[in-house]
Amino acid sequence: MTFRLTNTAKTYPDGTRALLSTKLTVKNGEIVSLLGPSGCGKTTLLRIIAGLETPDLGSDIWFDEDNVTSLPVERRNVGMVFQSYALFPNMSVRANIGYGLKMQKLSKPEIETRVSEVLEMCQLQKFSARAVNALSGGQRQRVALARAIAPRPRLLLLDEPLSALDASLRESLRDELAVLLREFNITAIFVTHDQDEAMAIADRVAVMSNGRIVQSGTPEELYRHPNSAFVAGFVGNAMRLDGKCTGSVLTLEGGGLRLPGEGSGNNVFVRAEDVRIDDNGSLCGQVETITFLGTHYRIGIKGITPNLLTSIFAGQSAPKVGQSVKVAIKPEALILLPAGEI
Repeated sequence: MTFRLTNTAKTYPDGTRALLSTKLTVKNGEIVSLLGPSGCGKTTLLRIIAGLETPDLGSDIWFDEDNVTSLPVERRNVGMVFQSYALFPNMSVRANIGYGLKMQKLSKPEIETRVSEVLEMCQLQKFSARAVNALSGGQRQRVALARAIAPRPRLLLLDEPLSALDASLRESLRDELAVLLREFNITAIFVTHDQDEAMAIADRVAVMSNGRIVQSGTPEELYRHPNSAFVAGFVGNAMRLDGKCTGSVLTLEGGGLRLPGEGSGNNVFVRAEDVRIDDNGSLCGQVETITFLGTHYRIGIKGITPNLLTSIFAGQSAPKVGQSVKVAIKPEALILLPAGEI
């Protein structure tokens, strides 16, 4: 199913504009993430798509050629997975998955067939008779996904589906979720504030800020070609180089950098992986912090620009706190964005 919304906005009775006029298209079988900080409007947009919130007059929501703007949630045929999973604790895994099919008044043989199919795809066969409150968090997440998919919804909506899990489990399950969504070939939209989660799962990411989508593209497009300072900082945590641009030279506290083009009037950003400690570097600084993160060291450097970070693999020899270092940044690694952008 192809999903499309145009001129969609939400203003609450007190005048709060939770969502500015927004347009979004999701192609058949595409997985799109709504990514942004808390309060940016992403959950409001998801609830409008589901039919749980009424948008402002003039909004249009299309499922293929059907305008569903005025349809209630129960008639939109969408599947939903929430942070809390909303499973029935007094039911078995099989009963939870089959609940929506019973509501559709399908025959018992068809319910059994569909539930068995989803149990297998979600690797839940051996838990089918178990009560959901006896499952781990990761297993409950899979049951919630299976229950949402079993009725074969036109669109699957996921609201922070992994946020209730601990960090290590969340990382493994996000890859599993990406595989499952593609195996089901279902059109899906999911909300997250976690950029790693969005980039690992989604075909396309729509970055939101202050009630609107500010940029949409593949994870690689957003990472390599952000259109604003906000996107550069939020996707990949690019660091702003605080200095003065004169022509094609950026002058910093610890030295100068040649820019890939005219830099006047631009914000200049760089990502940590493009900052290297190098004896031949043109910038001079001092190691301020060293953090061991298992696979690599994260190193904070002062005296060049505020909050400058780099990293080196754990197998390499790390500098010492207080040590003077030279830093190199290739001109082609710099991100130039217009000043004054969001």
